[in-house]
Amino acid sequence: MENGSSSSSSVPSTPLLKDELDIVIPTIRNLDFLEMWRPFFQPYHLIIIQDGDPSKIIRVPDGFDYELYNRNDINRILGSKASCISFKDSACRCFGYMISKKKYIFTIDDDCFVAKDPSGKEINALEQHIKNLVSPSTPFFFNTLYDPYREGADFVRGYPFSLREGVPTAVSHGLWLNIPDYDAPTQLVKPLERNTRYVDAVLTVPKGTLFPMCGMNLAFDREVIGPAMYFGLMGDGQPIGRYDDMWAGWCMKVICDHLGFGVKTGLPYIWHSKASNPFVNLKKEYKGIYWQEELIPFFQTVTLPKECTTVQKCYLELSKQVKAKLGKVDDYFNKLTDAMVTWIEAWDELNPSVNAGTAAAGKPNGSAK
Repeated sequence: MENGSSSSSSVPSTPLLKDELDIVIPTIRNLDFLEMWRPFFQPYHLIIIQDGDPSKIIRVPDGFDYELYNRNDINRILGSKASCISFKDSACRCFGYMISKKKYIFTIDDDCFVAKDPSGKEINALEQHIKNLVSPSTPFFFNTLYDPYREGADFVRGYPFSLREGVPTAVSHGLWLNIPDYDAPTQLVKPLERNTRYVDAVLTVPKGTLFPMCGMNLAFDREVIGPAMYFGLMGDGQPIGRYDDMWAGWCMKVICDHLGFGVKTGLPYIWHSKASNPFVNLKKEYKGIYWQEELIPFFQTVTLPKECTTVQKCYLELSKQVKAKLGKVDDYFNKLTDAMVTWIEAWDELNPSVNAGTAAAGKPNGSAK
């Protein structure tokens, strides 16, 4: 594990949650992209997860406070439990969630740059994620003005007063300009398509509604939902890739719905600069494209018993149901189930003092009590 740190006078004087947030970055290359993010990221601690060959030297620009972990570090720290961390896939990033000691996590891919809003101003993505996370969510009743806690907005006529307090926000899911987050078939059909639409909105994903979570511009409250943010078994030695963030998103959303937490999506935008090869992606995704037709109905109908009062208990119960219902779809899901259990064991070992998921939950089912 490497450490590096320095200071600079160009840092804003009062960065939000400076001592309460880690930035997690998975990478196989030099992190030159950080130069563009320097004004926004430099005050924060970075956790870099080096994927691929651990003997390769990864260069981090001067002036950043960081820890860098490669596969040798993961094996050393987790021992036999290291098997739950994917290799040769960006899913390795979730080791950073586990090793962090901060309340909040922001994770970003190394091909994501600073976007500009329609006025031409650079977007401070991290600041917007923090705003999303520290304001409540409204999963039980949709507000047609989107986020009612935003300046210039409120709850509209007909919105129940008993639900206006909202619930804690567990996850903030940001979007991307330029290269959209498409699957391989859509990439092949629309190779030149670019996302140029900047929609100035944040909304809460309603209770009971799933969504495809993208891990390249994502923030979450680690103390509230961290143990559910497992990006699965992907990449080397696995029959599937590019479903790591989506798997975590489906598991996380079911647990948030059960415990009464909220999920926001929309702002902030980042600029996604590099389209991955659609033929390589198709090879990674093709089983998932079939499997998701059975996975989605599973997650839409799964229920968790009321005894599941922490994220860990919810996740272990979910793993049992994955084995019972999805194990017959493919043996991969039996392996994934075992890895889900190992992940929780490793999480609890590294985080013995924080019983994550016991933070005061929202009001399940929209109860006003």
